[in-house]
Amino acid sequence: MIAHKRWDDLMVEQQVVVQERRLRRDLGVLGLTSIGFSNIVGSGWLFAAMYAAQIAGPASLLSWVGAGLLCALVALVMVELGASRPEGGGTVRWPLYASGRLVGSVIGWSTLLSVGGTAAEITAIMQYAGHYLPWLYADDELTVGGVFVAVAFSVVLTAINWYTVKAFARFNNLVTVIKLVIPVLTIVALLASGFHPGRLTDHGGFAPYGYGACLSALAAGGIVYSVNGFQAPVDFSGEARNPRRTVPVSVLAGIGLAVLVYIGLQLAFLFAVPDNLLGNGWHGVDFDSPFGQLALLLNLHWLANLLYADAVLSPGGSANVGVAIDARHTYALAKNGLIPRWFMAVHERSGIPRRALALNLAVIVVFLLPFGGWQDIVSVMGDMYLLIYTASAVAAAVLRGQDADRLAGWVPGLSWIAPVSFVVAAEFVYWSGWDDLKIALPLVLIAVPLFLVQQWRRGKPIGIELRIGAWVVVHLLVILAVSWLGTFDGNGRIGAPWDSILIAVASLAVYGWAVASGRAHLRSGLGEVDPITVDPITVD
Repeated sequence: MIAHKRWDDLMVEQQVVVQERRLRRDLGVLGLTSIGFSNIVGSGWLFAAMYAAQIAGPASLLSWVGAGLLCALVALVMVELGASRPEGGGTVRWPLYASGRLVGSVIGWSTLLSVGGTAAEITAIMQYAGHYLPWLYADDELTVGGVFVAVAFSVVLTAINWYTVKAFARFNNLVTVIKLVIPVLTIVALLASGFHPGRLTDHGGFAPYGYGACLSALAAGGIVYSVNGFQAPVDFSGEARNPRRTVPVSVLAGIGLAVLVYIGLQLAFLFAVPDNLLGNGWHGVDFDSPFGQLALLLNLHWLANLLYADAVLSPGGSANVGVAIDARHTYALAKNGLIPRWFMAVHERSGIPRRALALNLAVIVVFLLPFGGWQDIVSVMGDMYLLIYTASAVAAAVLRGQDADRLAGWVPGLSWIAPVSFVVAAEFVYWSGWDDLKIALPLVLIAVPLFLVQQWRRGKPIGIELRIGAWVVVHLLVILAVSWLGTFDGNGRIGAPWDSILIAVASLAVYGWAVASGRAHLRSGLGEVDPITVDPITVD
């Protein structure tokens, strides 16, 4: 492969290796598990239970189970990649190695847009703080004053991440303990004080809006957004001690603990809502700060005060982890060449990609401006994360086929796990509905003209990359078209369940195409150089 690369490309990969080696390998199992759990349990636990109940009623419990299954499938794919190919910002780098620059650009752009998830955490803080400071949040959106405070908070989080990863991890470990204790106290207190028997079957039954609403709740209810974050230990695999052992344990432990907490919170919300608020069904239950106001209705003033305090801590902890992860993603985007390689630099003394941190701060500020509230942001962000999952499934299959000795055996059954996770992630994207997809997918497809301009400026061939990566564009266009014609906020010309079946069949076909194209591309020797396979002494 190296023999076919131009010398300047090899020098770029040499720079990548140098920067990667500046990252500090200071994180163990506890630190990585804490990062994963803290990234999953953020603002989602404060809002998602209410929005999911509004959309699906008690059947929202099934949505959490489904999201947990998706997490498990994708986590196994991520474990395969993270344990065998540890690299800072790996979720951005692996699609590039497996499927070329077009796919790398599309997924990289999606990852850059997903920085908006950190903006959602900060918005959640302002929304809960509006209980005491109404000038921060009004009419379901941030006020001008709220935007200024949110930007200031973003600057503080960036400052916390400016120094060593060890200092960041110690701070995060403390926050994680508190973030686990308070949700558990909330579950116990609400069930003990406001339990209404028969709630799962009253007020329209278990599925008052049909079981299809369970699917809509995944994205629109903030569930996919809430459970996302389990891949955080993978993105820190380049800074982990013994990643082959620590990454798998940390990812799976973080998922298991977080999903249990979320299901408990959903049950507590369903059982504790007073009957007089359900006159118009679950659609009519609406709080600006769901658990805090519910606690006040039940005369649990001590819990309400605790929740309003934690409304800063929980999203703040997740936003802190999000800022750190986003910096690793942006660092990886610079390594890919999607953004200027100037942002790839790792500060030698701290081991932190500080330029990437500064760029992410600017992106967070941009997302704080046009979106009014938490649900507006997370509905779109959930789709960005799911697209990253599909590309990781393809990368795991392609790279395992390329280097069987190194990759075989980490995850038994990957040959069926990868395609299933690809299809399920695509279905979750589709089920988010036309109203969200008509915004999210065109935003993602902006990456295609950016890729074409980038290739032209670098003097690189375009035809080969289009052949190897066209599957990602076709896949997005198929989902967009079926969404417009389907039953999830579409015009209904393709009825249920045929619309979902069509997405499954098309996704499986695209997966086969993507894996075959990736393997052929790697066999040709024209693929990207994997820094793990590059000996920096040989290249220099």
